Amino acid sequence: MIQPVAPGSPAEQLGRLFLAGVLVVFLPQLPLGNFLVYPFTILTTWFHEMGHGLTAMLLGNDFHRLVIFPSGSGYAETLYPGGEPGGLTRALVAAGGPLGPVVIGAALILASSREKWWKPALFALAGILVLSALIWVRSAVGLTVLPLVAAALGWIAIKGPPWLDRFSLQFLGVLAAMSMLRDWDYLFSCRAVIGGQFMLSDTCAMEEALALPYWVWAVLIIAASAAIIGLSLKYALAQPAGRASRLRR
Repeated sequence: MIQPVAPGSPAEQLGRLFLAGVLVVFLPQLPLGNFLVYPFTILTTWFHEMGHGLTAMLLGNDFHRLVIFPSGSGYAETLYPGGEPGGLTRALVAAGGPLGPVVIGAALILASSREKWWKPALFALAGILVLSALIWVRSAVGLTVLPLVAAALGWIAIKGPPWLDRFSLQFLGVLAAMSMLRDWDYLFSCRAVIGGQFMLSDTCAMEEALALPYWVWAVLIIAASAAIIGLSLKYALAQPAGRASRLRR
């Protein structure tokens, strides 16, 4: 006899995460799927470029602006007040882009593991989206889509049932984590077309900064990403989510 899955159990959490992954992968294949997934494409670009900009700030430099193009590509412009930065600084800022979505995805997956974190995490992400749009985003697409996503997250946090709070965090966490797969070709190439111009890929920028071939940096970034997501899943699946009665509303 098949035993029912207990609400809030690791099996249920794993099932929800699996469902989120299925939606991320197959939603673009549905009729109007590309239209439905477009805001999330812009969001994953925001994750990536914020990774560059915030890494630069953590290293004592200036995050000047963030530009997102209608195609879903974008760039973060950073300034170095102290003059030409060293190779390590340039490499870390470059690595911050592909690792940024993974770190955010892991944080959202962790937040989904405890009921008391669901609404604060949604409010925090919505607030960061609005704040970044006011301070750094300098493109029409970003200034249109990101506040709309923030408004949707705020509505879910205020009006949504508990199951929707949790699933939203899981969906966005998996989306951010799996955006690395979307960027697979980008990581294993030396140049990319961004805004109609050829630019160095992040891994090629790391090659120029610290030697080692760009594909080595790609492998290291993927390995680090897998470790980060694996640890977040291990922790999240080990935690009880909360009261089953609330999840059934």
